[in-house]
Amino acid sequence: MLKNKLLQTLLLPVSWVYGLAIWVRNNLFDMGILRTQTFKMPIISIGNITVGGTGKTPHTEYLIQLLKPNHKVAVLSRGYKRLTSGFVEAAENSEATEIGDEPRQIKQKFPDVHVVVDANRVHGIQLLMDLYPDLDAILLDDAFQHRYVQAGLSILLVDYNRPIDEDFLLPAGNLREPEYARFRAHIIIVTKCPKVIKPIEQRIVQKKLNIRPYQSLFFTTVRYGEPKPVFNNSGEAPTLQQIKDQQASVLLVTGIASPAPLVEMLENNCSVADHMHFPDHYSFKPKDLGDIIARFNTIDATHKYIITTEKDAQRLHAFTELDEATRNVMYYLPVEVYFLENEHHFHELITRYVDNNKRNNILYKK
Repeated sequence: MLKNKLLQTLLLPVSWVYGLAIWVRNNLFDMGILRTQTFKMPIISIGNITVGGTGKTPHTEYLIQLLKPNHKVAVLSRGYKRLTSGFVEAAENSEATEIGDEPRQIKQKFPDVHVVVDANRVHGIQLLMDLYPDLDAILLDDAFQHRYVQAGLSILLVDYNRPIDEDFLLPAGNLREPEYARFRAHIIIVTKCPKVIKPIEQRIVQKKLNIRPYQSLFFTTVRYGEPKPVFNNSGEAPTLQQIKDQQASVLLVTGIASPAPLVEMLENNCSVADHMHFPDHYSFKPKDLGDIIARFNTIDATHKYIITTEKDAQRLHAFTELDEATRNVMYYLPVEVYFLENEHHFHELITRYVDNNKRNNILYKK
């Protein structure tokens, strides 16, 4: 959602200065004045040029699921809003304050995958390669702007509902870089599409993005899984069908950039009595939990639940002092992506790149 028009107009001069700084920085990399590090290891970058909400974590998880059966994969993130510093490897009991909410989510889903955080991506990759010589690939989460690392395969995510050609640079809009930065990507994925998108709509998007011959374009959408308990000691989670049959009321709690798809899905299954929307990656405080409980108690319904996102659950999970009754009605909805078409071609691009470039490949060593 774009900012207020008047505010945008007032902030445009600042955006021009910001854009100039980004242009200078990118040109310094392009000319080799700022050094880009390459590695003899398949490095896949997943990122965006829009602030928040394009689906980086679900797409990273999709890549893990694709590669993990036949390859040893690690994930490297900066660990946004963590309270630690330097290189930290996630453990199954790591909290979001140590590694960030998204790395914790990934580690909880894939406990046998090495998930590490390091703001210095070059340092993080070097350590991963030293610690785990059998690694076949490293996934860089949210690294499209991190040009100190030259990813062998760069995936750019673009939100279908927030066209980059209609947006502005920060702070007037939500773009981290000018839209022409998309030409650095090898693969562009238009995310959060409608469940059905007509061929003519796809062609319009392709024309707007001006896809180059070396780029591949894909379209994905999201689907939500069945509710899961935020706390391990919660009771058995109801299914979405049970919530619908109960005509239950829900207090929705979100701290993500774009909650609209989740709101729409829930409204098709239950009554969303209230929605407490916090900023993206919000660090919940005890007072916030008190407010959530108070708002929940005002809902007059026989069946009622507190529903949150999978990412928010990583931060809410730390509030173990909550009473049992509240814990037993708090659930999150897992989210996953699926391709509207050409999924097999996407698989081929990813696996071919990893197979041809992994460290034990004889051809790669020559």
